Amino acid sequence: MKSLIDVQNRIREACLRVHRAPESVRLVAVSKTFPVSKIQEVAAAGQQLFGENYAQECAEKVEELSDSDIEFHFVGTLQSNKARLVVGRVSLIHSVDRSSLASEINRLSVQRGMKQPILIQVNTSGERTKGGVLPADLGAFYRDLKSSPGIDIQGLMCIHNMDASPEQARLEFRMLRELRDSLDASLPELSMGMSGDFEEAIEEGATLVRVGTKIFGNRTRK
Repeated sequence: MKSLIDVQNRIREACLRVHRAPESVRLVAVSKTFPVSKIQEVAAAGQQLFGENYAQECAEKVEELSDSDIEFHFVGTLQSNKARLVVGRVSLIHSVDRSSLASEINRLSVQRGMKQPILIQVNTSGERTKGGVLPADLGAFYRDLKSSPGIDIQGLMCIHNMDASPEQARLEFRMLRELRDSLDASLPELSMGMSGDFEEAIEEGATLVRVGTKIFGNRTRK
């Protein structure tokens, strides 16, 4: 599959430019709104990790593909009342940014006898319309979540300002890495970078890049 191979090659080249091992970055193929058949096509070409944005759609796809080796991450905004559809079904939730959501994930995880791996979403752009914990509030939020028995914090995530210049986007990626390092440098994951800028994100330390249109093509709006 040419589009997948192209993205994989660009990930490898970006890693090599900054002397990182290519295997230190995982590609999350964002499959929202695309049918299971398309996921299976991409999986057959060698991609096993996929990202979904909508809780109901994610749950349905996980169920339909439960006999496969495909792994799912939840990368979209998650409403607390839909957390039950995601907790325990995905190996990582990227977008935890509110105490109410964290509490519900923790409650469900404890109820189900598990720990749900999550990332804390940080608002690196300062946009009021964007989700994410403000950098000034990150330390307190992290400490609160660390005491939750049903939550396993794996790192941080951001969605940069989509109108930003490449230089500004890079500054946001760098900010996320520096926030992680000052908060807890042992946290393994930084989820940042999408189809238009995943190479810059890798050069600034991303371990997870969320790429959809470069693999699947243009999507129909849900």
